[in-house]
Amino acid sequence: MYDAIVIGAGPAGLQAALTLGRMHRSTLVLDSAQYRNGPVSHMHNVLGDDGTAPAEHRARARAQLTAYSDVTFRTAVAESIAGVADDFTVTLEGGEVERARRIILATGVTDELPAVPGLNDLWGHHAFACPFCDGHEFHGAEIGIIGAGPRSGHLLALLGPVVGGITVFPIETAVTDDERAILEAGGARVAAEIVDSVRAGADGGVIVTSGGADTELAGLFLASGSIRQHSPFAAQLELQMLSSGAIEIDDFGHTSVAGIFAAGDLAHRATMPGPVASVIQAAAAGQLAAAFVVQELSA
Repeated sequence: MYDAIVIGAGPAGLQAALTLGRMHRSTLVLDSAQYRNGPVSHMHNVLGDDGTAPAEHRARARAQLTAYSDVTFRTAVAESIAGVADDFTVTLEGGEVERARRIILATGVTDELPAVPGLNDLWGHHAFACPFCDGHEFHGAEIGIIGAGPRSGHLLALLGPVVGGITVFPIETAVTDDERAILEAGGARVAAEIVDSVRAGADGGVIVTSGGADTELAGLFLASGSIRQHSPFAAQLELQMLSSGAIEIDDFGHTSVAGIFAAGDLAHRATMPGPVASVIQAAAAGQLAAAFVVQELSA
């Protein structure tokens, strides 16, 4: 019986493990070796690690965690969770069962990209979602925004002061006259034709429109797409969910089921409009959830 099982070994799970280990709480970390930022070459906006490869960041954290004998890592996929606080069982792929008094879910989310041929291949290298994470690298350069929905105006406002120019490329249907007027008033150019496909170019991403025209840009940002839970546990445990697709938590990482905590971009408070895709925010959430696991176990 572990004090806690942490499911997921990204920033939230690793920081949770560190906090638990420092308080000498027996902890099992289950690492599926699948990470949201797995395709990303370099992560940014991370104090002390700006520009570091995510794999290097994880490896350094894992090496530091070897100093804590109460923390055990296993490369394994968790398939189901059952039980109640102080006696949870986690069934692994293959049927093995582990037990713990508390569970911290840190399994993250999966990005659901728009159905644009070639986009998956560019994701994390030439195509991005977060201007805070990746906008600065394109300062003074020409970029494209894929999608002309409400988020395109938001991206335009954030990236406009950073980059040299922005062209918005609609998906599926051309923009309306009103949408075009709003985007152009914000300083963007608006492509007349919809996106047909994307591919890598010599120095960035190439957008091919329905008429066959190629436009090479330094970087591409998505104004459409969604997220989904990477793991099945929210549904299995019937956790309270938010309209963003994330698990609802309170200020301390508690979910709606006693003894189950969630940390990282799979969860957020109801006062937030959505999860924050940030390594630092995920680590902070993992630390907070782990601290309150310790508090509960000490009561």
